[in-house]
Amino acid sequence: MRHVRADGYPEFAAARAGHLYRSACLLTGGDTHLAEDLVQETLGRLYTRWGRVSRVGNPAGYAQTVLTRTFLAHQRRRSSTERATDVFPDLPDPRGADTPLRLTLVEALGRLPAKDRAVVVLRYWEDRSIEETADAMNASSAAVRTRCVRALARLRELLGEDLAEYATP
Repeated sequence: MRHVRADGYPEFAAARAGHLYRSACLLTGGDTHLAEDLVQETLGRLYTRWGRVSRVGNPAGYAQTVLTRTFLAHQRRRSSTERATDVFPDLPDPRGADTPLRLTLVEALGRLPAKDRAVVVLRYWEDRSIEETADAMNASSAAVRTRCVRALARLRELLGEDLAEYATP
């Protein structure tokens, strides 16, 4: 018989898994399979340290930091940048968001280097401060600011005129 944790981990994991998955999808540039793997690894690491993590003031922020570091470690370990597929499934967006814009943005994010992608996701998707982002990435605040400026410039370059066609009502 399996032992079920009675200290809040199952509830935390169930509540945060969707958000972690969405963040992981952005970090991986839309690679849903890798995103699932990253979330599973993150939740596994949290499980083994839950006694200590649950006493932290912000376990959700801790989980996001673990996800980001897991992603960056995975990028360093990869011997190749091959992806299983770059075709997105034709699923309707339940929130009614603009699918072509979303796909364009995810594709552009996928073309950024891993650390630039991580900075953009943490700063603008997770709405973290520069200091929080620096802590999550084991970098200085100045490095995060510089990487942020360069990543946004590269995104503007990648999106160019494509973004203008989606911005008009």
